[in-house]
Amino acid sequence: MSNTLLEIPGYRVHGQLGKGGMAEVYLATQQSLHRKVAIKVLRNAEDEAFSKRFVREAHIVASLNHPSIITIYDVDRLPDERDYLAMEFLSGGDLARHKGELFAPERALQIVRQVASGLAVVHDKGLVHRDVKPANILFREDGTAVLTDFGVAKDLDIDSELTQFGVAVGSPAYSSPEQAQCQALDARSDIYSLGVILLEMLTGTNPFRGGNYTQTVVNHVQMELPPLPVSLAAFQSLLARMLAKAPEQRFNDCRELLVALDEVELSDLDETQLRPAVPVAVPEPAARRRRSAMPWLLGLSVLVLMGTLTSTVLYLKERRQIEALLAQAEQRFATGQLIEPAQDSAEHYFNQVLQLDDDSQEALAGLQRIRTTRIEAFIALAEQRLADGLLTEPASDNADYYYRQALAIDEQHAAALAGLQRVLDARIERYLQLAEQSIADKRLLLPEENSAVHYYRQILGWAPDNPAAIEGLNRVALLFRDMANAEYRRSDFPGALAMIERGLEAEPNNPELLNMQAEHQQLLDAARASRARAAAREQREGNPLKRAWNNIFGR
Repeated sequence: MSNTLLEIPGYRVHGQLGKGGMAEVYLATQQSLHRKVAIKVLRNAEDEAFSKRFVREAHIVASLNHPSIITIYDVDRLPDERDYLAMEFLSGGDLARHKGELFAPERALQIVRQVASGLAVVHDKGLVHRDVKPANILFREDGTAVLTDFGVAKDLDIDSELTQFGVAVGSPAYSSPEQAQCQALDARSDIYSLGVILLEMLTGTNPFRGGNYTQTVVNHVQMELPPLPVSLAAFQSLLARMLAKAPEQRFNDCRELLVALDEVELSDLDETQLRPAVPVAVPEPAARRRRSAMPWLLGLSVLVLMGTLTSTVLYLKERRQIEALLAQAEQRFATGQLIEPAQDSAEHYFNQVLQLDDDSQEALAGLQRIRTTRIEAFIALAEQRLADGLLTEPASDNADYYYRQALAIDEQHAAALAGLQRVLDARIERYLQLAEQSIADKRLLLPEENSAVHYYRQILGWAPDNPAAIEGLNRVALLFRDMANAEYRRSDFPGALAMIERGLEAEPNNPELLNMQAEHQQLLDAARASRARAAAREQREGNPLKRAWNNIFGR
């Protein structure tokens, strides 16, 4: 549904913020209070079970009250029976937008602390979120992290139908080992997911993410926490407990986690950072003028040194971030994730590098490799479909489609342009064969979509000057000419005219048929004139027999 057509009573819709498989989110103004809101609307009303879960999500979140939990304003149903919920609009985007970035330890701790405090309220209500991931952590303008999307939250006192049938819900890259294996869940599963997020913010990567779903699950079940760099050593024991494979080895709840977060000694991290050297005392010179200048020069030297070191630290931090992004891009490239998913693909990470360094030759070369690889893949598919005779069907899986996909990336690509010409040549050849068969079966003009004329005209639609199609229409016209002459020989003048007219349908400007049509019309006009003269004469002279009859009987 387009934004302009969506109408929600009491709200003025401005546009779409995003959409998923089952719901869409719109930015709107609640007219009664003049405030911006985000409205989540189901895409259809046919899935009754999902509609019930959708409304249940609204009720769950509305029952929670915490600065780091999204606020629900309203839940209702549209005239077309689709459910919707109105919630606070958070303009700061989500954490997923920063995937691959390295967060300062203080900021990473702050985000995790805020989310954990919100989860504590969720768990106190007897609920498990089950989908704690970067895309479900939003930010207010002041930077406060807010937990959202409780669509798969589970009441611990109710056996979920999803788990009952062995369906793992949530996002695999952030799922706990027990969640990935469809086992019973409690609050410690959300703590594991939050641990993965903290690790990703600190290191710029999620080591558990595999090349496919199965590998990701195996990694969560078997892979141990990698050793952290020396600069992040203070987080090693914290993350080891959050990411323990067995739930009983993790923090029991988020309140225990919050205490541990407060105990992380950031001062230990500071000691690993570059610091300016302590200035060495300079012997007092003999000259008075030089003695007065030295303190100023020394201070200036320290400032220059501090500036240089600060620039070096920032540069090294940026280079480390770029190297991490390039490594992720190469890994996604190797596993075939060229442009999808949008926020976790080789293209995404190369573009992230260019935001930091718009002249990065590695990133520019990487994007070019993606373009080349995609084009080669499309052309390979096109060639295979062409060999199989799949020229234009089925839709989105034929030679014509794949060549055009390649041209959408590079509109001047020679192989793709040549491929489209080969597709056209093959289609023309096929239609010429169909036209010949139609002539053999005497399907010259009818049926409309399975006749010789139809196939020749299709060819001329693709290639207006195609000589074979032009000659074919002429052949059809001459066949109708021959049939018209045969009808004349049988004195079937209406039948002859019908053949002439059909021939002209095939080739409207055929000179022989136009001449025959004109002669036929002349003969028809002469016959009509002769009949008219005979009728007039008869009326003028009358019938002799009738005159005699009238004389006898006195009429």
